[in-house]
This record gives sequence, C-alpha cells and structure tokens, in this order.
Amino acid sequence: MGVETLTFGCRLNVYEAEVMKAEAQKAGLDNAVIINTCAVTAEAVRQAKQAVRKARRNHPEARIIVTGCAAQTEARSFGDMAEVDLVIGNADKLKAESYQPMVFGTPLNDKVQVNDIMSVRETAGHLIEGMDGRARAFVQVQNGCDHRCTFCIIPFGRGPSRSVPMGAVVEQIKKLVGNGYREVVLTGVDITSYGPDLPGAPSLGKLTQAILRHVPDLPRLRISSIDSIEADEALYEVVASDRRLMPHLHLSLQSGDDMILKRMKRRHSRDDALTIVDKLRSLRPNMVFGADIITGFPTETDEMFENTLRIIGEAELTYLHVFPYSPRPGTPAARMPQVDKRVARERAASLRDEGDRQFAKLCASRVGATEAVLIEREGLGRTEQFVPVLVPGTQPGELLAVRITEAASEGLVGEALRQAA
Repeated sequence: MGVETLTFGCRLNVYEAEVMKAEAQKAGLDNAVIINTCAVTAEAVRQAKQAVRKARRNHPEARIIVTGCAAQTEARSFGDMAEVDLVIGNADKLKAESYQPMVFGTPLNDKVQVNDIMSVRETAGHLIEGMDGRARAFVQVQNGCDHRCTFCIIPFGRGPSRSVPMGAVVEQIKKLVGNGYREVVLTGVDITSYGPDLPGAPSLGKLTQAILRHVPDLPRLRISSIDSIEADEALYEVVASDRRLMPHLHLSLQSGDDMILKRMKRRHSRDDALTIVDKLRSLRPNMVFGADIITGFPTETDEMFENTLRIIGEAELTYLHVFPYSPRPGTPAARMPQVDKRVARERAASLRDEGDRQFAKLCASRVGATEAVLIEREGLGRTEQFVPVLVPGTQPGELLAVRITEAASEGLVGEALRQAA
C-alpha cells in the first residue's frame, strides 16, 4: 500500500503531510499510515484517536505512526494505544531518519519518540515538487509561536517562532511554478511574526514583495491566516500595488469583545480589528475577510457574545471558522470560570448563521461579473476572493475567465469564457 497520510487541522499540516510522505519514502518506509494530528481542541484529539483505530481496522498489517501537535502535547496518550507502532514529535516528523526504526525493525526502548519542542531554533525550507491532486500548493514560511494566548496549547506543540530564509522560500515557489502550479499559499503557525530571527529581520510584507518580484510567472499568491495587529507597512504596500496577491485574508480574530480579548491575552482590540479591515479595503476595495472565532470562552456573557456577533456584519466577515471553546489542560483559560457547553454550542450556531448570511451576500454581489477562476478539480474552482465556483467542463490547473450566472448555497455557478489574462 505504500505510505498513506491522514491529516487533521491547519493548512501547515497539509503541507507537512506532503513532506512527511516524501521523507518516509526516502527512508524506505512501506506499508504504513502516518496520522498528522491537531491539538487545537479536545474534539480534534478525539478525532485523531478515532482515525488511529480505524486505520488499524482497515490496515491490520500496516505500521501506524502518529505525529503532529497532539502527538507532541499528549504523546503518552497516543503511545498507550495498542494500535500505534510509533509516536514522533513535531521536531522530528520531517526527517527521514525518524522513520528508519520502522524500516529496519530497530528495537525501541519506547515507541514514544518525542523531544523537547521548545529547544528547536530552526525551520528547514523543505522543497516539495508539488501536492498530489491540487492546483494550489502550500509553502511553509514559518513555524512555532512566541505568544501565550490563554486558551492555546499550540506553542507547546510547535515550539518557538522560527522562519524559513527568504531565498529558500523563493526557490521552492519557482520550482512549484515550473511544475505547473498556478497559485501558492504562504502558510505557518503565526506567519505575521515572520523574520525577526533571520539576518536583516525581514517581515512578511518584505517576503511577499520578494516572491512577487523574483517569481514573475506566478499568477496567484495567497496568504493564509494572519494576526492583523502584526501586519507591517510592506504588506500594506503590496496589497495596494500587486494584483497577483489575492484579495482574501483570514484574520486570527478570536472575539469581538474587548474584555474577552483581554482575558484571551490577545494583542488587538475590537476597534483595532475594524480599523485594519477598513484600511485594507481602502487599499483593495474587493478584499474579503475570513476569521477564526472562539465562542463560549470562560466568563463570556450574553452581552460579550453580542459584540462578537455584531462584528461579523460590521467587518463583513465572509468565511468563518467558529470553535466552541474547548479547555486545553495546562492553559490559563482552563482554570477560569467555564461557560455551559450547551450555551457555547448555541452561540457557535448563531455565529455560523451570520457568517452564512455574509457569504450569501458576497455571492449575490458577484452574479453577472466575470471572475478569474483557478480550477482545482474537475468542474470546480475558486475566484480570487476564494469563492467556490462550479464551472462544467473544466479541468484542474486551468486559470479561466468565468462569467458568473448564479449564486448557489455552496458558492457560485459560471460558464468559462476564455483563459484568464
């Protein structure tokens, strides 16, 4: 069966799954399932363990290897599972030698091979030639996080913030474009903290400018989730000046209430978020925003929740990732007065409903327009604003001008006119 990967969580995990598969194959691993876990919520950990059990049922003779953030933060709980053959920490999962015990049958004193992630100081620029079945490719530019939000376990799963040198990033993107990829997504754990650990302390904005300058054949560059309070002037400049940077940003917002933001130990206020959204839209009027939002955070009252609900409409947030708060052991928020889980779920549903209304509003506004659409799989692509579009008769990798004929519940429907400029 070769090497299969199962990935949970963020876009960075998607990228890393490709690297892990290549490194495991380089080591000579065969007949194995690598499960790349997420630790953001207790539900994510539960799903990962469920996947481990299912993988063992479906592949009784395969080696089952668990890695990722949950494997780093809850290593022993995965190591105690009879279905698991090896647990690898985040620091070592991208190294071929980590998989060699499974190749050579080397006896291990402990199947949990997880080291101290806080001692890691470098992030290698792993080069990959492409991503299976995708027209978009993700490129890791940063890893780790130096912040300590009170709800978040991820710094203890990913370690300190560290950046990939600009030259390595540019070279990887050149290689992907040479292999036919039309869009690249920059990803990381906290990518707006990119650069201070590198010579000259470049910023995310400087990196973005360098990519667009040195890879002129790249049609579309997209940035994944950003901490807006860290956005630098160079990033604002490139938003205004280069249309190859897509008009779509996902904000690490978390709440729309100042007291909750303070208790989360976030570094922005409600007004900061609205100001940044307005500034970016003044530079690029067609800019759309998504956001990560946690509801049911400890001490959140109805009034605090209403502030978060209102900011969705005020900022016209289109793509929401809504999470009912999940206490993570060892974090300060887990010791705060908790909100009833039922209330948190109800609030999450209300936020998603409001997000759906904003998305429908965006889709309705595009009917009759001509959009540049990158086809990601047969008959389905995305606009520059990341809206899904059904375009019958199209093939992955095509970048087309598409006339939008109608809005649907999942996005848009259109007809291809020609190759996009």
